[in-house]
Amino acid sequence: MAVRKNQTEVECCEEHIVHTDAVRQARSTMPGDEITSAASDFFKAFSDKTRLRILTALAIEELCVCDIASLLGMSQSAISHQLRFLKQARLVKSRKDGKTVYYALCDDHIQTILAQGIAHVQEG
Repeated sequence: MAVRKNQTEVECCEEHIVHTDAVRQARSTMPGDEITSAASDFFKAFSDKTRLRILTALAIEELCVCDIASLLGMSQSAISHQLRFLKQARLVKSRKDGKTVYYALCDDHIQTILAQGIAHVQEG
C-alpha cells in the first residue's frame, strides 16, 4: 500500500547546502525590521472577517456607520469599534457631512490589496 504525503507538508533539503549568493541577495533587498513590523500590523487588519467585509463594502461605495451596520446585520457599536481599528491602521478615512460621518478606503492601494487577496482565494 502506497503512503500519500499530505499536500500541506513542507519538503526539506536532503543535503544542508547554503547558497550564499542567494542568501546575500535576499538579505540586501529585504525590508528592515521596522518596515516588516509595520507591514505585519497592516496585514493584521485584514485578518478579521468583519473588518474584511467592511473593507470590501467600502471598496464599492462610501458608507456611514448606519449603512455598514445594516449591510452586515451588526450593531452600530460593533461597526464603530472595527472602523476605529481600520482608521488607526490607515486603511479607512472619514468625512463629516452635517451629522453624518462617511467612511471610505484611504487609497487605491487598499482596494488593490483586497482585490488581489480575494482573487487569490477564488482561484482555489
